[in-house]
Amino acid sequence: MLPFGHMNTARGKIVVIGSGIMGAGIAEVAATAGYDVVIKARSVASAEGAMARVRKSLDRRVRKEQISSDEAAEIEGRIGSTTSYEELGDVDIAIESVAEDMEIKREIFSELDRICSPEAILATNTSTLPITELAIGTSRPGRVCGIHFFNPATAMELVEVVVPDVADQSTADAAVQFVTDCGKQAVRVKDRAGFVVNALLFPYLNNAARMAAAGTASREDIDIAMKGGCNMPMGPLALLDLVGLDTSVAILNTLAEALKEPSYEPVPLLGELVEAGHLGRKTGRGFFDYEE
Repeated sequence: MLPFGHMNTARGKIVVIGSGIMGAGIAEVAATAGYDVVIKARSVASAEGAMARVRKSLDRRVRKEQISSDEAAEIEGRIGSTTSYEELGDVDIAIESVAEDMEIKREIFSELDRICSPEAILATNTSTLPITELAIGTSRPGRVCGIHFFNPATAMELVEVVVPDVADQSTADAAVQFVTDCGKQAVRVKDRAGFVVNALLFPYLNNAARMAAAGTASREDIDIAMKGGCNMPMGPLALLDLVGLDTSVAILNTLAEALKEPSYEPVPLLGELVEAGHLGRKTGRGFFDYEE
């Protein structure tokens, strides 16, 4: 296995656990940077879905003349998939990117800890869950950290490198190097609920949903007001749709529990939309309707 510390001069091997929008996006980012990437999916169908997302994104970049057709083919060629943990023994870094459910993440980390080499870094893309709790459940707490990409991973510049108190300095340094290699801006953050971005962002988004529910202004005008009055690139309700309303509810619940602040609890309208299956852009409907 290539020593992780040398990855800035010779790319190594990454596994992304999770075949959803974020998993596919992270895989594409890492492959674009020259890393060999494996997507670990639950099923062959899920793996094929992730690769279809990558191809669609690469095709879009070709159409926008951001990359050539040959470059797109090279990037896609660096990405493979598997449904088995047993094939992941030689990875340099594993990035878990599945649902915001601590029990699911614990199970994944247990499998990764069992199969990955002791030198490999185990990272999570969680938005809010405590990384220290995942770390101490492994035999390598010093090699566990957060590498939190934002959606869409291919476009968003920032990545939070979340460093638990139990993490080694070399782990944090290597994670920052990986993020830098991927052409992203890394910020180091302590393992606190919501880290930096979501701890500041989600009270604002929750209040926007509360305002929409109260009928203070139309949904469209709330977003127009924040774009025109605060120079936001996107309105708060459209941003909730982009993040995913189910993900947003999970983040708010985690923040409310960790910070013991009732104001963080998701407003009922968010829960109603989730119950109805209107999760935002990924389902074609949330606060707004989206064409396929």
